Amino acid sequence: MTPLPGDLGAAGPSPVGPAARVEPAGPPTVRRHNRGLVLAAVASAPASRAAVAASTGLTRGTVSSLVDDLLADGMLVELEAPRGGRGRPANPLQLNPSGPCGVGVEIDVDDIAACVADLTGTVRVTRRVPSAHRHHPPADGLRRAAALAREVVAEAGLPVAGVRVALPGVVTPDGVLQRAPNLPRWENVDGLVDALGVGVPVTAANEADLAALAELWTGQGLRDMLFVSGGVGVGAGIVLDGRLFRGAGGRAGELGHVVVDPAGRACTCGGTGCLETVASTAALLRAADVPDVDALVRDPGPALDVAGAALGIALAGAVNLLDVPVVVLGGIYGRLGDALRTRVRDALRSRVVARPPVRVLRAAVTRDAALHGAALGVVRDLVGV
Repeated sequence: MTPLPGDLGAAGPSPVGPAARVEPAGPPTVRRHNRGLVLAAVASAPASRAAVAASTGLTRGTVSSLVDDLLADGMLVELEAPRGGRGRPANPLQLNPSGPCGVGVEIDVDDIAACVADLTGTVRVTRRVPSAHRHHPPADGLRRAAALAREVVAEAGLPVAGVRVALPGVVTPDGVLQRAPNLPRWENVDGLVDALGVGVPVTAANEADLAALAELWTGQGLRDMLFVSGGVGVGAGIVLDGRLFRGAGGRAGELGHVVVDPAGRACTCGGTGCLETVASTAALLRAADVPDVDALVRDPGPALDVAGAALGIALAGAVNLLDVPVVVLGGIYGRLGDALRTRVRDALRSRVVARPPVRVLRAAVTRDAALHGAALGVVRDLVGV
């Protein structure tokens, strides 16, 4: 693809490509690791240099040297010491909200979105605009996504550390979009760094995986869950012991193409009767006989029973296989509220052998979850938490 014009920040190495060769840890590697320890120590609350040394096990001299570097790099700021008390007060350190930021980009079937998250995890700017991609080449959507990303970065006014792109399909560990059933021309899309033309490290991941991570990081304190996201397609993110499970080739969680009705409609993947054919947004609009998502949320009618039954079949197989204690409903499913949650819960109780019963929860983040998960992932990698 032709590189696109524009620059979001200083150039950096691209993580998209073959895995890096593993080498013995030398002084630079150890220092990077220790920088991460310091950043993680102040990520949750301001802490003095002495407190950082105590919590990390590093010497005070090492911490002081690392903090000086991090202050110079704009990663930390040193606050005024609190007044009162005995002895010499210590200046607390905190992550710099004006420091390097993470940019999230989401490319969906019918729209694109971009957001900026600062080092504290606060989402500073979010923007979503219509953009049809189903019948257009990837270069068109990537060009629009890059332009939108530049807009939100300019509005936020922060230096950019990296970009993560949420994509609606199978994304390999090295960042290749192998296949997106709802985007038939987006097959084996590689070279996102060149295609986005943003001049900073760019990574890519499946949108449902990123939404699951957003739920893990900002949601309900769940460390084991099956997160299912409903939209144009249906995807799932699997979180086990606080870590995303992507499978050997990044294909885990393709729940939308589990067959729930062998005699059902043809699916965009080439199969028949997949979950997406009865529980995607378009299918639910058809079942409810309403024109748009807002109308569906107001009056879902028979769509609740259709979605509840289909999700019950697909999710029961996944829960029985993975032994996860919680299912989280995100995207349009989360917006449909307790009525759908109750139907899915009842369907699982009749189909899942686990005891106690699997809990079914609505997602804490039902809008822009994948987008925010993308930006927050960049920040968390940078901070080392």
